[in-house]
Amino acid sequence: MESNFSLPHQPAEWEEHEACWLAWPSHGDLWQEDLETTRQEFTALCRAISGERLEILVPDAENKSLAEKALRGLNARFHLIPFGDIWLRDTGPIFLWGKNGEVEAARFTFNGWGGKYVLPFDTEVSTAISKITGFPSHTFPWVLEGGSLDVDGKGTCLTTRQCLLNPNRNPKLNQGQIEGGLRQALGVTKVLWLHDGLLNDHTDGHIDTIARFIKPGVVLCMHPSGSDDPNAHVLQAIEKDLKSMSDAHGRKLEVLTLPSPGKVVDEENEILAASYVNFYISNESVVVPQYGQPNDSVAVQAIAELFPGRKTVGVSAKSILTGGGAFHCITQQQPKALK
Repeated sequence: MESNFSLPHQPAEWEEHEACWLAWPSHGDLWQEDLETTRQEFTALCRAISGERLEILVPDAENKSLAEKALRGLNARFHLIPFGDIWLRDTGPIFLWGKNGEVEAARFTFNGWGGKYVLPFDTEVSTAISKITGFPSHTFPWVLEGGSLDVDGKGTCLTTRQCLLNPNRNPKLNQGQIEGGLRQALGVTKVLWLHDGLLNDHTDGHIDTIARFIKPGVVLCMHPSGSDDPNAHVLQAIEKDLKSMSDAHGRKLEVLTLPSPGKVVDEENEILAASYVNFYISNESVVVPQYGQPNDSVAVQAIAELFPGRKTVGVSAKSILTGGGAFHCITQQQPKALK
């Protein structure tokens, strides 16, 4: 395994992983009647992830026992670490390949998605995980969540203005300063800015619900699924903007699309930020969130064609979505060291 891009940098998600970090759904006060179904979906996700070790955070002995029972037979390790909720893509460290190909951890400030969801222990999760791994760790004193960016591993980074330029994140930093911070922290050389994310997205437009690199120079996004799609105008704008962009090497982006889930609502008929591109790429599988919508199987088939070397699996994420995200939001890959 080798990198064709200068080190250090954040590798693309399709590069080989050593492990995947997750947190067992544990907080009844947050999930309430959805806790048990969320645990079932979490378990199905873990069983669909293939070819890498699972590193599972549990807040106490009782939840450790429940998680061990649910995940019996899997290559999993459990860590007694308190956390606010399961969104490790945002609260955990971002793992990099260091200058010699070793794995390093980049840690940023976390402020509860702009102060909207401030939960005990979430600000301490990235430090705790970094200590467990023993990897060299670098701290950057500005707000960044892992779900707000997506990289191709060759210098190009996708993000949104709605999130990274939001005054509730880094009000004293302008676009140029944030781009400089991304270059310094993650080794990217070109930042591509989309505008807005999905309606009612708790994260203020995280990129991992609207557009994902599937290989260098190739981006996958969604097109509206029908006249009642609540994100029709946003999705059309995203596709149009992506088609006007080029990557860090000057290549015009190839933009592929699949239909969106359409209108997905909760029990109060509130629109949820459902996305098929919030999939997780493991070493041997791609796990695609499903919402009980007509396009579920269409999305799985479309994504399967893009990852012929992996098994693409559709797994229900409707309950996890009630908390604000899906599979990419609750996973964080740890790349395998380059040797």
